[in-house]
Amino acid sequence: MAAPSTRNAHSIGFIGLGLMGRPMALNLHAAGVPVCVYNRSQAVVRDLLAAGLSTAATPGEIARRTDTVIFMLPDTPTVETVMDALIADLPPASLVIDMGTTEVSVTRALGARLHAIGCDFIDAPVSGGTIGASAGTLSIMVGGTERAVNRAQPIFDILGSQMVHVGPTGTGQIAKAANQVIVGLTISAVGEALKLAERAGADPARVRDALKGGFAASRILEVHGQRMISGDFTPGGKCTTQRKDLHQALKLAQEHGLSLPTTAQVKDQYDRLIDAGLGDLDHAALIKVLDLAP
Repeated sequence: MAAPSTRNAHSIGFIGLGLMGRPMALNLHAAGVPVCVYNRSQAVVRDLLAAGLSTAATPGEIARRTDTVIFMLPDTPTVETVMDALIADLPPASLVIDMGTTEVSVTRALGARLHAIGCDFIDAPVSGGTIGASAGTLSIMVGGTERAVNRAQPIFDILGSQMVHVGPTGTGQIAKAANQVIVGLTISAVGEALKLAERAGADPARVRDALKGGFAASRILEVHGQRMISGDFTPGGKCTTQRKDLHQALKLAQEHGLSLPTTAQVKDQYDRLIDAGLGDLDHAALIKVLDLAP
């Protein structure tokens, strides 16, 4: 994979080194891009420093040392806090890319703040989980101006296998909300189907194999269905994160006068799982809700 040209991106500041951010930062580094990282937890920072990436002590230092800043943060309040901590130090014409899943209204407000000081902003949430983050095959949903997207394209070429420019600022996050509705509801459906097969006396692994050849085939059935069968719920995406994303989708729907009853039901299932102390498991662990007492 080719690195971004120095004309488009001299150096990248990467803020947020969790399950997704760490492999994304490493992929940029492996492609020859200078990457400076910041994270609240220092263990992963020390790990990446040993791997050859540079580190910063504050978000403001990231802003001063790089031309492009990428966020991969866990939630909207954290994005707002980090933006407040770095915006005063951003040089004019900096590019800020939010690749996490952030509320649409906040995304648009952040874009307006940055445009007012002469900086470009892109919302570019991703789908593909830790598998896609590690392999550099993420699907990237982008909102922003054509100019900003062109600046970021070489970066997206490293991090993903597909990039769609959905429209202006905020539309990338709208696409991600739609993505998470489909993912969350499909995980629930796959869990119910495999649990039904098991209770009715069929081998769920063989049922999954049979379903993979028909209309029920999906990436969720392939990856998360296997996790449900093996019982390995090492997180690629946590239950708490999926619940947060469904909550944001429901909030967006409410803002536009739309009811999403099935999404609300699946969000409630994740609430039950989290209340049972299982929130840090992979979101495929939603199948476990079927074994909880009603």
